[in-house]
Amino acid sequence: MRAPAFWWRPPGVLSALLAPLGAIYGVVAAARLKAGGSRARLPVICVGDPTLGGAGKTPTALALAKLLLAAGERPCFITRGYGGRERGPLRVDPAAQAADDVGDEALLLARTAPAVVAADRVAGARLALSTKPSVLVLDDNFQNPALVKDFSLLVIDGESGAGNGRVFPAGPLRAPLAAQLEQAQALVCIGKGQAGAAIAALAAKKNIPSFAARIVPDAAAARKLAGRRVLAFAGIGRPEKFFRTLAEIGAETAERRAFPDHHAYSPREAEELLAAANRENLLLVTTEKDQVRFARTPELAALHAASIALPIVLEFDDAPALMRRLSGALRR
Repeated sequence: MRAPAFWWRPPGVLSALLAPLGAIYGVVAAARLKAGGSRARLPVICVGDPTLGGAGKTPTALALAKLLLAAGERPCFITRGYGGRERGPLRVDPAAQAADDVGDEALLLARTAPAVVAADRVAGARLALSTKPSVLVLDDNFQNPALVKDFSLLVIDGESGAGNGRVFPAGPLRAPLAAQLEQAQALVCIGKGQAGAAIAALAAKKNIPSFAARIVPDAAAARKLAGRRVLAFAGIGRPEKFFRTLAEIGAETAERRAFPDHHAYSPREAEELLAAANRENLLLVTTEKDQVRFARTPELAALHAASIALPIVLEFDDAPALMRRLSGALRR
């Protein structure tokens, strides 16, 4: 799905027309947030996104898992496996499964720690026990009450925040922002911006701590791309953020192609990308999330071979403070 542009602008005629539907959706979603669920045998940490716009939830989950590993914990991810056909529960095996099977995010998560795909999160938690974890990390699932969370982080983009502040379909929010903040124990704000600062201020009034973070491109890959003329393509929630990162590292983006989030590339699209790059002698550059999507597809092998990914990581400004909060949840 590609987020409509009006979601990220001040409320206008279209969002006003859809506001009644958003109000109904918001009431149902807010009630669902308060519903009871099953408790796992281990601590459960949830990384969620209050919007449908791609704030950086999966990079945050990966960064969080690395902090837990450094602290001697054994995290196991549980994810829905969006974009894959498997409903699970099953353990992710990157050597045997493709994005069509388990989704692109699950493959990325499995590079850092064991990952389980499960539409039924309770069943996923049971299967996760086979990996002998000490903590379960939910990538998404904040709005799903099936599994009780011990600690929930809401991830927002500092620049876009909650968009026009309205609930789907009138805006990007999955539920009213206030109702979501009531279920959160911390806020992670990626990048700077007035929109993110406003949400952090609202969280502070509810005694919810905010942690600043930033997306950092891999230094070695950035050096190789500096000064190169590239054709950049991305099928993520906010492709413009990827294009901006390329500009910041000094790459010359001669052409850019934006696709919907979790986009399944077709052989024809792959041929068009390759032909466009060859015509102008451009280097094809994409995201890691995109590249894992066509890594094991024979029809897209040429695109995979010709393109390079720019890896990124999320860094917290005050990781020790966040770990102190998490440690309290783990002890409980």
